[in-house]
Amino acid sequence: MTEDTAQPEGPPIEHLTEPREGLPDLVTDDGHLQEALDAIADGTGPVAVDAERASGYRYGQHAYLVQLRRRGSGTWLIDPVPFEELAELGDLLSGTEWVLHAATQDIPCLAELGMRPTRLFDTELGARLAGLPKVGLAAALEHYLQVSLAKEHSAVDWSTRPLPEPWLRYAALDVELLVELRDALAADLESQGKADWAAQEFEALTHFEGTADRPDPWRRTSGMHRIRNRRGAALVRELWQAREEIARERDVSPGRVLPDATLIDLATRAPRTAASLVGERSAESTRSRQRRAHQGLTRYQGDWLAAIREASALPDQDLPELSRRSDAPPPARAWADRDPVAAARLAQARQDLADLSEEHTIPVENLLTPDTVRRVLWEPPEPSDGGELTLDDLGSVLGAHGARPWQIQLVGPILHRAIGDHADDA
Repeated sequence: MTEDTAQPEGPPIEHLTEPREGLPDLVTDDGHLQEALDAIADGTGPVAVDAERASGYRYGQHAYLVQLRRRGSGTWLIDPVPFEELAELGDLLSGTEWVLHAATQDIPCLAELGMRPTRLFDTELGARLAGLPKVGLAAALEHYLQVSLAKEHSAVDWSTRPLPEPWLRYAALDVELLVELRDALAADLESQGKADWAAQEFEALTHFEGTADRPDPWRRTSGMHRIRNRRGAALVRELWQAREEIARERDVSPGRVLPDATLIDLATRAPRTAASLVGERSAESTRSRQRRAHQGLTRYQGDWLAAIREASALPDQDLPELSRRSDAPPPARAWADRDPVAAARLAQARQDLADLSEEHTIPVENLLTPDTVRRVLWEPPEPSDGGELTLDDLGSVLGAHGARPWQIQLVGPILHRAIGDHADDA
């Protein structure tokens, strides 16, 4: 069922409210899964893939629904919970192009199920390269196919069982037109001369592993800037670890055990008794968050007090550094004072990159990651032959940082020029 709504300018936008072939049944058993596998195998062309997680509700980023659609096979909604894995589905799709929107969000949770793309097309990244001002799925569909989708169920708890029919309808619509969108985007990228750039980006995404294993994840607690010393950092670490253990055991989001603001408040006050756990003034901004914080403090007061005691008893030599040592350059705002020549290189390159971004209608951060730009300009690489730095020298360094050939070709000369123009100022 669709509703046509006239727009002030341009062609009318079709509002899609349910799948054109009707809502498929949810796949929850082996027999139905085999039926889905057979149908998808009989389909042709790329396969649209999406996954729904329970972010903010459950521990981790597990998939609680997998949606697929392929020409000739229709749409399939698979509940992964009853199955140990979906590796057979992953094997079936090996070598087939997956079409995803914002692939980095879904690749890790699908990999947990034994599904990993060997070829893909990311419609969100494709939209960035094509120069769309808005790259969300709804915006891309309106731009290329004059279709709009409702997004009212995007942040619900997908671990809910049974899944309500309106949620399933929303999930099915997310893959309804992904392949058609892929085709329209591919044609646009081809017409702009960016098809090869996109292909290089998509190939790199097939190796994406996610960020779950970053070191010292407790340092990303919101509000860490309030921690002023190493003892405070130790308190955050111990409280964070206690919260993780509770969240993992209960299978809930850590923020539902204790919000970050309350954890930081505990670390700054370091209360020693149950009566002093709750501060005189709540660190939370809304009543619902205040209520959640109070419940978390009282329900697990023994865990928080134990974590505080452990951090407080650590000898000074065992305290973590206030900030993690990094080989990254200092913040750009500090360059002018610490190294004026490097600051001049960066200023020149930033202007040239902005011009290049406008010329190709590609966001600056997609031309080359800002971190790579800063690293190369803060400490330019040494020439390979002891003479002057060549473009090939710089290209090798950029490639080692993960830059794709198209990025090296476009951005390499800009960085090379910025380094050369200020070589005599060093």
